[in-house]
Amino acid sequence: MMDWSPFAAVLFDLDGVITPTADVHRRAWTDMFNGFLAGLDGQQPFTDDDYVKFVDGKPRADGVRSFLSSRSIDLPDGDADDPAAAHTVAGLGTRKNDRFNEILQRDGVDAYPGSIALLDALKPAGLRLAIVSSSRNARAVLSAAGLLDRFEVIVDGNVGAEAHLDGKPAPDYFLHAAAALNAAPEQAVVLEDAISGVQAGAAGTFGLVIGVDRGAGHNALVNAGAHQVVSDLDELLPAGDADPTQMQGTP
Repeated sequence: MMDWSPFAAVLFDLDGVITPTADVHRRAWTDMFNGFLAGLDGQQPFTDDDYVKFVDGKPRADGVRSFLSSRSIDLPDGDADDPAAAHTVAGLGTRKNDRFNEILQRDGVDAYPGSIALLDALKPAGLRLAIVSSSRNARAVLSAAGLLDRFEVIVDGNVGAEAHLDGKPAPDYFLHAAAALNAAPEQAVVLEDAISGVQAGAAGTFGLVIGVDRGAGHNALVNAGAHQVVSDLDELLPAGDADPTQMQGTP
């Protein structure tokens, strides 16, 4: 249970925090990279450990560059509108995005029940809510889950590119969202499941950084800077007999 009264804003990562789309991203990255690596000599397949270390939580192009660097593979950046067939960082990013959207359209997405429960509890409390995601697909995911109208501000990969924000683990995305909600960092709570996202929250000196352990590991999230770690957002609900109006933070 949590006391929300010291805070004015809550900044949620999307994939792995609100929706289980981190798994969809992982599958899309794995399919894309393994297809690419199959055409190179001496390369081992892309692994779940590669995903956590080099890709998870980062903007798409940064994730491609980070993984390729780990394998000593050098590709030109290319242009943002490169087609999936292009042998560039942007082209690989396009391949990954195409695969992600194929899976999303085929399978759909449902939000975690615990995340819905927390959103329902925060709604009457006057806390201002934002999504902060490196993904350029955040709005599509929220629409698919029926949650687009739950968040006052959405800072995603498209906003990050337009505003020239450095991606996670830099704190820029979260700071941008807090400013859009007129909340100082110390008044805001960050909820993240990715190591890079927790590092971003810690770097921004936010009032509270909560790691959501969907597989990264409790110790890894703490070491990245999480003040506390939960396995599901329902652990952050106010006490059952609490008056929701007493949860309200400073606007």
